[in-house]
Amino acid sequence: MHHPCTLRLKLTRFAFSSLLLALIVCAPELSMAQASPFMTGATSLQTNILAWLTPVAIILVMVLGGMAMANRMSWGWCIGAILGIAIAFGAPQIVTWVRGMFGV
Repeated sequence: MHHPCTLRLKLTRFAFSSLLLALIVCAPELSMAQASPFMTGATSLQTNILAWLTPVAIILVMVLGGMAMANRMSWGWCIGAILGIAIAFGAPQIVTWVRGMFGV
């Protein structure tokens, strides 16, 4: 024999699940929202970081070039750092390009 509280709990769970399913089916624009506040914040953060790091990257390239010309470091490290900066700052364009190649 089932306890009355157990039966009430099962009915409550079933009602909640049914209500949630009905809400998702009847309001697809809510369940598949296109504009995400997270993406807006992430884009803003990316813009701010790039604005701060642009002068730092320019100074870094000048220092690396000077050190490599003075034979204080390997040219390989200098070229690697410059390529890393180019990839970091060009990431949005690279992602757009790759998504376009695969039709995503």
